[in-house]
Amino acid sequence: MGIKDTQHNSGLLEKVKIVKGDSFVTIEDTKNLTNQELMELITYLMGQSFIKNTKHVNFLVDSKVSKEIESLLIDYGFKMHDENITVHKALNGSNTTYGFSLKNLDIISTKEFKSVWEESMKGSLNAPSSLNIDEQMRSVEVELGPNYKKSCIIAYDKGNPIGVIMPHIEPGTLEEGRLFYFGIIPSERGKGKSKLLHQQALEILKSDFKATYYIGCTGHNNLPMLKTFQNNGCTVIERNKVFKRKN
Repeated sequence: MGIKDTQHNSGLLEKVKIVKGDSFVTIEDTKNLTNQELMELITYLMGQSFIKNTKHVNFLVDSKVSKEIESLLIDYGFKMHDENITVHKALNGSNTTYGFSLKNLDIISTKEFKSVWEESMKGSLNAPSSLNIDEQMRSVEVELGPNYKKSCIIAYDKGNPIGVIMPHIEPGTLEEGRLFYFGIIPSERGKGKSKLLHQQALEILKSDFKATYYIGCTGHNNLPMLKTFQNNGCTVIERNKVFKRKN
């Protein structure tokens, strides 16, 4: 590969976001590429060793992407997994009137946290993760770094666990608040607790993590979560198709 080619591909890489976990790589923010650039990027990345040697590869493309791009991803062994909706909310002012009691990994055991996290994933309307609970836990440690325990939180109502929130600042940014996971256990759903817990999570992002805005994401079939976003003043900014490949 010539110098010009290398520079060209480096330029393409700078336009997208590549998240590397313990057993996965996710390529996202591809919306700023032209159709031709996206095809070049896919072809280039599929030849890279960090892609070939990773167990799970995820590629996010705009939901209106061309059939040409979809065919290319399928040719490289990807399968359409889900369609995600991304939302944004500026974090200013305070609107939390009720708070559930919260405990993070500095207080509770990893075993207890994983147990409630797993329970909150049951019957989820999002497409299932390709990682098991231990791989997901490891991904949290790798992605969020040494302070990950502060982000792994169980919410309790009257002493009983009702769900999990995982607030953090998006790595590589200073003020972008995200929830690595947000979920209510099946027995506590449909009681209006999602809206309240999500409000509380946003308040934690603002006050404890110093986030100035929130970016959230869920599958297009997860109507309860989309309603929670809407109820709490979030605005839809993107719709992406998620393609996955297992090596």
